[in-house]
Amino acid sequence: MKYSKFIILYGLALAFFSCSILKKRQEKTVATANAMAKNVADTAKKAPPAKLKPYDQVITKKAVTGTGLFKVHQVEGKCFFEIPDSLMETDLLIVNRISKGATGASQGISGYSGDQINENVLRFTKGPKDKLFIKSMSYTERSTDSTDNGMYRSVRNSSLQPIVAAFDVKALSKDSSAVVIDVTDYLNADNEVLFFNTSAKGNLKLGGLQADKSYISSVKTFSKSLEIKTVKTYGKTPSGTATYELNSSIIRLPEKPMSSRAYDDRVGYFATGYVDFDRNPQGVAFTGMITRWRLEPKKEEEAKYLRGELVEPKQPIVFYIDPATPKKWVPYLIQGVNDWNVAFEAAGFKNAIIAREAPTNTQDSTWSMESARHNVIVYKPSAVPNASGPHVHDPRTGEILETHINWYHNVMQLLRNWYFIQASAVDPKARKMKFDDDLMGQLIRFVSSHEVGHTLGLLHNFGSSSTVPVEKLRDKAWVEANGHTPSIMDYARFNYVAQPEDRISEKGIFPRIGEYDKWAIEWGYRWWPQMPREEEETKLNQWIIARTSDNKSLWFGQEQDPFEPRSQSEDLGDDAMKASAYGVKNLQRIVPRLMEWTKEKNEGYGNLRDMYNETLNQFYRYTGHVLKNIGGIMTTKKAVEEKGAVIAYVPKATQKRAMAYLDQYLFTTPTWLFNWEILNRTEIDPVKYVSAMQGGVLNRLLSPVTLGNLTKAQEKDGLKAYTAVELLADVKQIVWTELKSGKSVDVYRRNLQKNYVNSLVKLAGLDKSPAAAAAIDPVMGALAKMMGLNFSDATSLAKMQVKELQREIKTAIPKMKDKMSRYHLLDCLDQINRALVIK
Repeated sequence: MKYSKFIILYGLALAFFSCSILKKRQEKTVATANAMAKNVADTAKKAPPAKLKPYDQVITKKAVTGTGLFKVHQVEGKCFFEIPDSLMETDLLIVNRISKGATGASQGISGYSGDQINENVLRFTKGPKDKLFIKSMSYTERSTDSTDNGMYRSVRNSSLQPIVAAFDVKALSKDSSAVVIDVTDYLNADNEVLFFNTSAKGNLKLGGLQADKSYISSVKTFSKSLEIKTVKTYGKTPSGTATYELNSSIIRLPEKPMSSRAYDDRVGYFATGYVDFDRNPQGVAFTGMITRWRLEPKKEEEAKYLRGELVEPKQPIVFYIDPATPKKWVPYLIQGVNDWNVAFEAAGFKNAIIAREAPTNTQDSTWSMESARHNVIVYKPSAVPNASGPHVHDPRTGEILETHINWYHNVMQLLRNWYFIQASAVDPKARKMKFDDDLMGQLIRFVSSHEVGHTLGLLHNFGSSSTVPVEKLRDKAWVEANGHTPSIMDYARFNYVAQPEDRISEKGIFPRIGEYDKWAIEWGYRWWPQMPREEEETKLNQWIIARTSDNKSLWFGQEQDPFEPRSQSEDLGDDAMKASAYGVKNLQRIVPRLMEWTKEKNEGYGNLRDMYNETLNQFYRYTGHVLKNIGGIMTTKKAVEEKGAVIAYVPKATQKRAMAYLDQYLFTTPTWLFNWEILNRTEIDPVKYVSAMQGGVLNRLLSPVTLGNLTKAQEKDGLKAYTAVELLADVKQIVWTELKSGKSVDVYRRNLQKNYVNSLVKLAGLDKSPAAAAAIDPVMGALAKMMGLNFSDATSLAKMQVKELQREIKTAIPKMKDKMSRYHLLDCLDQINRALVIK
């Protein structure tokens, strides 16, 4: 599979190798280059051309010189770089990070220590008239075939790399093998090579540099990097200033580029790509490469490795733990990293990944947390309840070069909330607000492993948990041996299906490195001698087919597919209706105990309110898992050598079961949620909550996208399909049961029925108010437009539903004895009558 497109849906997206994305990247590159070029022009205006001086007159005896990647000289307040000819036209990676954040970072206002703010690939190049230029390098378009098709020359002529900085050469080295430039003004000024880029400035609301409050802190050169620290003060929007200490790491990209591995959308890896003018002799091809670390056996052990014996890699992946991390959590973070060794063993490597505590200054004075030479789990004093695992890679090959995992202090609150809501019914240790250190440590270990997985190149696999039969999640022996999901990269937090009587331990509740993770690492990191790309792609394709055709646990489900019920966040098992019903059972056990389990001495009811809200949110998640089956489309990526269809519609029986679940658990008012002891202490309005939840589900059911999907399914599957007509009939029957029974309509059902009328009238195109368009689910409306769905069928069906409902309400009103219920029906009828009036 050559490339894939992940469309932006419901606010989250991953997009690889499409022409539009490449174009946007190129436009961003051009915009950045233009901004940098302006700095060059401004600098050129200020500084008249200088003549070369003897080396000793520039680098005097007062110079303090550091030798490493290249020489750095400090001379009476000035900073000089001595760039050797051997480094000219060589790709250098510059990674810029915040070393110390501005005041307010812990409240989420400013950037944090360790945050990456910019990244560039640059080259030093000699220019005319004793000039040295810095060029910004881009690898989004390539041609390497310079033999006979002329495309190589054409691509080069159309891809002149922009000059982003210019310096006068002050002197030549004594042997004339290097040039000396004065970088003092450049480091003291503001530019997008070494400091914030425009996007980062915008996010932090930074204005212009205040030069009088900014300075160079240190410039140190090491064998493999140059580290520049500066203090920068900027104006803030709308007022005030912000001061940061910034670190810029300059490292040389590998002289021998790593062999890239072709991207395939059946195994979940982050990727980089380029327009390839050589692969397709009659057009343009998009070439994708996964991002991964360079793991290779030592030369003397290659034969041993190829025989299938485990060997240690030439260079293992080493993580350091931020010294600021509380000591009691360090062992768990280390274990979360080391857990991945079991996956690397599947790829033939032992001891491939290692975590260590950061060395002290006395142990290693050259170690720096901000340096691009080191991989660090950075502990951030933040109220943000999150963690993230970005990485920096070589754009030429996809080789991951370094990573700084962001570990925010308040992620522990998130972990506590997840585990309390999803596991307290089966784990007594979760029934309090402050977990024991060992339990919290194990939770930290799991999140650490997940984030490390991202830094190894792995995407989320939201489809993984759907490959597990729900009843296996209650089988103590099975789930404790295998885990509740085959991938720790899924958002399948904890085993909420397990019931108290199952007596399942933490082994069957916690996520772990699973079967899919081992397979993905094996596929991405298995080493073999270099071979032609086409031969490698054939080998990779055959490998995927052989391994995944009979093992559904190895299936990769793309993140946030809006119609794929198997790829969902926070879900479990192969049957959303069964899994959600078990989840609700556990919530019904938790709600009566919330007062007791959230109580803390000398505290108010904040804990109770927070955990009750978490309970409501979890219940809504279960509803959403079920809802996605209705109008759902299952997509299984395949190569042409594989049998079967790529697209399949959710079977009718499954969709009918989903409707039955919504009827039983949502549209029949979930009164079990409304514990008045809790409500009287938390000021949460149950009527408002239920109305919002039911209204959101109705908007999805009564949307042109859902009906459009059902219409397409009917076109393909005929009588086997669940049709749009059946859906509308089922929803109306569920929502309007009182019309036939004559029972009074309580406040929850009145809101449900009003929501139904609003959704149906809008679907029918009968609501002409200015707010109508905005009231329709904007995401579903945008999807329908993007997919080119025909609204005529949905509109026709909805109009008929409106007219049928009009007749049924008219018939029911005289039989309705309860006054409030009768007034409600009259109101609904009035809204329908006004909508049907021809204007």
